[in-house]
Amino acid sequence: MLTILFDGFAYGMLLFILACGLAVTLGLMNFINLAHGAFAMAGGYLTVVLMNRYGVSFYLCLPAAFLVTALAGAVLERTLYVHLYDRNHLDQVLFSIGLVFMAVAAIDFVAGSQQQIIQLPASLRGRFEFFGVSVGVYRLFIIVICGLLTLALQLVSSRTRFGSQLRAAVDDPSVARGLGIRVSAIFAVTFAVGSGLAGLGGALGAEILGLDPTFPLKFMIYFLIVVAVGGTTTITGPFIASIILGVADVAGKYYLPDFGAFVIYTLMVAILIVRPEGLFARSAAR
Repeated sequence: MLTILFDGFAYGMLLFILACGLAVTLGLMNFINLAHGAFAMAGGYLTVVLMNRYGVSFYLCLPAAFLVTALAGAVLERTLYVHLYDRNHLDQVLFSIGLVFMAVAAIDFVAGSQQQIIQLPASLRGRFEFFGVSVGVYRLFIIVICGLLTLALQLVSSRTRFGSQLRAAVDDPSVARGLGIRVSAIFAVTFAVGSGLAGLGGALGAEILGLDPTFPLKFMIYFLIVVAVGGTTTITGPFIASIILGVADVAGKYYLPDFGAFVIYTLMVAILIVRPEGLFARSAAR
């Protein structure tokens, strides 16, 4: 039981890093970016190419996945996404889902439709016993990395000047501009960081979740569930939702293999019946 909880917690942490960028763009920027999973796929494929073709260390691939996808996110935000901020949500959905299908087709054409495999370093393979709990080394690594990122995100959003400027830019862009806040730059940096986190999550999740051209479509629903259940007001909501859903998903597939795939959806419906706006209700929108 404790082993299942540990694995579920690690899975939940991974879900959070994958989905928190969407929570930021949707909750703070009020932009529905369904192409978020494409950035995660890009990070995963970049890791596969760097490791399998060029022999780059997995540890170096992780910051590379973050930086490259963050840069790609910044470029796309300045050239494409910025024109959709003031459009209605239907336009945003159609635009971003179009990017998803373009990314899927492009990866399928370039890399093929087969599942991609990465070989983790020997130091991250295997399991060990800790007070009767079978602990996977790689899952422990994911928990540590994602935990540090979660703390950093919480501190940046609540304790820094940038976090204050972002909240001001979201609440009233016109007033924020009048106060000298560069709203467009704030949004560009925020979007880039969210994209980078997605790319990092894709790199970390390639070995656990699997990686093929349909990755953005398969996991899009998981990202949306995390945001819907956790709410979009703070980082805390999606984090708690990710942990709950990760543990429920792993436990459901273990104890109820015939019904396991539906556990996460059942739990989502139950939570939203009680809390229609998510565990942490959204208080403002741009």
